[in-house]
Amino acid sequence: MDKDERLKIILGDALEELKKIESNSVDLIVTDPPYNLNKDYGESKDNLFHDEYLEFSRNWLSEAHRVLKDTGTMYVFMGMRYISYIYMILEKELNMEFNSWITWHYTQGLGKIKGFSSRHDDILMFTKSTEYTFNLDNIRIPQKYYRKINNMRGANPGNVWTFSHMHYCNKNRKKHPTQKPEAIYERMILASSNEGDLVLDCFAGSGTALRVSQQLNRRCIGIENNPEYVQMITERLQEPFYGFDSMDERMKRIPSDLNDKKIRDEYIKNHINWFLKSHESEIESFQQEVMRQYGDKIKAEKNLMDKMQLKMKI
Repeated sequence: MDKDERLKIILGDALEELKKIESNSVDLIVTDPPYNLNKDYGESKDNLFHDEYLEFSRNWLSEAHRVLKDTGTMYVFMGMRYISYIYMILEKELNMEFNSWITWHYTQGLGKIKGFSSRHDDILMFTKSTEYTFNLDNIRIPQKYYRKINNMRGANPGNVWTFSHMHYCNKNRKKHPTQKPEAIYERMILASSNEGDLVLDCFAGSGTALRVSQQLNRRCIGIENNPEYVQMITERLQEPFYGFDSMDERMKRIPSDLNDKKIRDEYIKNHINWFLKSHESEIESFQQEVMRQYGDKIKAEKNLMDKMQLKMKI
């Protein structure tokens, strides 16, 4: 496979490389910085003193703010220990516009004997101004019930997102300690950028932002200071694409009460294009759900149609 010129992987320190990027040139920043939880990233360990970590965060966020377009959006993953500090830097020091505090709920996590086990990470969504891209139609989820007053293109997914962790048994799992599911990046990139826009990930890690941007026809710059991860990303971008490695399970549901055949047929025809374009492996599950809910009705309608055609022949 030829090198994709839309994608650029930079080996280097995030802060130093950010300084080289032109001001007001990036449409969207989606990044997962170190949480300062003593993770081992090979080239660096995530164990700064409190004040050092805040200064590190302040410095890279300031540069990220500088390169972001006035119409741009920034999503920052962060653990609970430092998320309030990151929020204050973005809102009070950089004067960015708060949009959403997204909770990523995952199904498994570290167990605790004393205290409650963590089952979520958080993502802060800030914009540089009140004018920004948000493509709601690109990220809607199927409605629970059919109602004429509802938008059948789907509903807003809300700010609590349930996606499974990237378990080690996942065939797309890479040798990186904090790899995130592709479907989370899919939602953010679809919502806050358009085809051809420039996406930036200051801490590229396993390369998920680059991989998702590649499949969604965006340009992307990823900065990573570990040469082994850079090589891993390069190889990942050469792999064949069979669909993103995770999905919001709600994407497979079909609304109840689709009793009108014409409306139901139209909806089923559109569902795959609306919700499953990048999740081909889930189409069969959706079709099974259609038959589970509407199989008897579809069969009865077919029998009725056959009888009507038989009468017309007689």
